[in-house]
Amino acid sequence: MPQYSTPGVYVEEIERGPVPIEGVPTSLAAFLGETERGPLRPRLVTSYSDYKRFFGGVFAPGKYLPYTVAGFFDNGGTELYVCRIVGPKATTASKAYGDFTVSAVGPGAWGNNIWIRIQDGTTQDATGASGFRLKMAYWSAGNQPAADKLFDPFEDLRKTPRPQYTEQYDDLSIDPKSPDYFDKRLTDSSTNKPLSGLAAIVRTKGTNSKPPNTKDTGEYLTTGGADDPAALTSADYNGAIPDKGTRTELQGLQALMLDAFRDVALVYAPAVDTTTAQLIYQHCENWKYRFAAIDSTRDDDPSSLNPRFNNHWDTSYAGFYTPWIQISDPETGANIIVPPGGHVLGVYARTDQNRGVFKAPANEIVQGALDVRYEINDAVQGVLNPQGVDVIRSFPSRGIRVWGARTLSSDALWKYVSVRRLFIFLERSIYEGTQWVVFEPNDERLWARVKDTIRLFLRTQWREGALFGSTEDEAFFITCDRTTMTQEDILNGRLICEIGIAPVRPAEFVIFRVFQQTAQAQQ
Repeated sequence: MPQYSTPGVYVEEIERGPVPIEGVPTSLAAFLGETERGPLRPRLVTSYSDYKRFFGGVFAPGKYLPYTVAGFFDNGGTELYVCRIVGPKATTASKAYGDFTVSAVGPGAWGNNIWIRIQDGTTQDATGASGFRLKMAYWSAGNQPAADKLFDPFEDLRKTPRPQYTEQYDDLSIDPKSPDYFDKRLTDSSTNKPLSGLAAIVRTKGTNSKPPNTKDTGEYLTTGGADDPAALTSADYNGAIPDKGTRTELQGLQALMLDAFRDVALVYAPAVDTTTAQLIYQHCENWKYRFAAIDSTRDDDPSSLNPRFNNHWDTSYAGFYTPWIQISDPETGANIIVPPGGHVLGVYARTDQNRGVFKAPANEIVQGALDVRYEINDAVQGVLNPQGVDVIRSFPSRGIRVWGARTLSSDALWKYVSVRRLFIFLERSIYEGTQWVVFEPNDERLWARVKDTIRLFLRTQWREGALFGSTEDEAFFITCDRTTMTQEDILNGRLICEIGIAPVRPAEFVIFRVFQQTAQAQQ
């Protein structure tokens, strides 16, 4: 209690009653795979053009991440972490400029094609001194000018080929007290991440000299950038720093386990092998609050698919989708066959926003899909559906739709995608919204407050249609008293609350019974 020694009126704020629980995000996704360029640390993008700024565009046959990112946003996705994956032998391009070093934001041979020009800043102070201006440009491999034919793309606007992406920062200062200090201008203060999509500049010596000017045509970094010649493996997607490799930071699934990315709810890697796919869904199982989408292979005959038997997969934390779909290449407009998972997770996001996570992400049009790799009829789907294979079908006059809503689980309680994702949402929302309970006095007053807190949250979900039942008692129950805790539990600091929830399940089989009435009307 506060201590008062002077007569007067005092106002105290106290906490009493339930604490509101805020629903956690359900459609924030993370996509893993190879990109043309960019950082290894997962980076949030909010559109396909945002993706191209930091990671480039379509860059090689068989590299499907750009297509799936575009499909995610076309189908209603709004936020996506891109997790660039490289092999352990990939190295980063860099070059020294006086007391400074300019380095590509991520490893790979792409960094050798970063063009740099350093010149005096535009603005001069009273003494005639100025800061420096940093110009950067990137040409895609095979489309860049030769080193002896370089030009400044900011000044020589008619010369070709034009760079894929450009950046410039003027009047940069080397004074840490200046508002134009180069480290402040090139770093996002809220996330401590580089703002540049190409390169970072750091001071490597303690002198007060700004970086020297380059020649008027600028120059490529050209030094040190290399790709790992080996194909990616499941270990690369897992992302631990290799013991003898040159990579110095986490990537892939290991990076997604950092607190900064705890809101990620959907995980996907396009066109990966079965070992990597299993690694991804096991990550979701271990994390408890994530769900994965898995693709069939490009040429899988849908009628022969049985991932539970063939791959020994049995999980409620993943959905398996077939066949691949035909889309229009976002760069060239040509038709191309791509894996469906990115588009499907966009459908997840759209359904969550329009209806709620309790609505099955099925019977929804796949935006951007022009055709399917294989036509699937009712007979084939009748075999696939019980095996947990979700199909994408083309219906005359109804378009191309996701026509399946099952997980890979053999447990009937968890066979629907919407049920698993609803429980992920409820469990994590309750977990995050009851952190205040830790170290509170563990008595009846706390138990009652915890029940009220959870009841208000579940009541809201029931009213929105997420829970089954015409009354609250039918939809859920909450027990937190001496029937759930023994005296030993209380003495050992355990508060145990039991919550029963009746989820709504999708109407997967709609049956209308129609008969011919022949009886004559009674007179």
